[in-house]
Amino acid sequence: RSGDENYCEKNMTATYNDRERDGLTPTYGGYSNNIVVDENYVVSIPANLALSGVAPLLCAGITLYSPMKFWKVRPGMKVAIMGLGGLGHMGLKIAKAMGAHVTVLSHSENKKDDAYQMGADDFYATISPEVFKGLKGKFDLILNTVSAEHDINLYLNTLSLNGTLVILGLPGKPFSVNAGVLLGARRSMAGSTIGGMRDLQEMINFCGENNILSEVEIIDPEYINQAFTRTVASDVRYRFVIDASKF
Repeated sequence: RSGDENYCEKNMTATYNDRERDGLTPTYGGYSNNIVVDENYVVSIPANLALSGVAPLLCAGITLYSPMKFWKVRPGMKVAIMGLGGLGHMGLKIAKAMGAHVTVLSHSENKKDDAYQMGADDFYATISPEVFKGLKGKFDLILNTVSAEHDINLYLNTLSLNGTLVILGLPGKPFSVNAGVLLGARRSMAGSTIGGMRDLQEMINFCGENNILSEVEIIDPEYINQAFTRTVASDVRYRFVIDASKF
């Protein structure tokens, strides 16, 4: 009822690799031309958006839109996107459409041109710790999409007074946080995951109004295993979409 069903105290039920509400029956997921779903979990897609570019919005798009709505991203706000991958590139596009000043923080220079083409105001390669010296206190909100291990304290120090860093990626090991970095400027760390159906429809409408789509590579069904291998190797810009008409 609150619109936050993704945070249900009894856990949510994912479409695949999860359990039904009985806690026993697996949800296998799969690929198909058609699917039967509960009408409460259907969204309306604006006619001006290509379906191939919309598909990733239902995951990556809402994962970034939801925290931006919660932390009230607005014109002039300084937002940093950590990582320019499947999640990060959606964060860049959505934050820019909300009027924020958007900075991309990426490990290397490899995606610098892509970042600027998608609307980034600034780009910094963080492979050298020296870059952080010029970023201290710069950002109001940081959206961390990185799953690889990294020193979170370097990024926390780039938050402004009362700034917040939101964890969206899932590194394999726990973070080691220097409490002094938080205390010194009343900074915060938080987490967020996907979003409820109300926010999902709102996000889709927002993307329709602003012509926002995911950058995708469309593949045939027989390429799925190769696409998986490339995904693990971070060799995709920026989401694979399967052409279901060829099943």
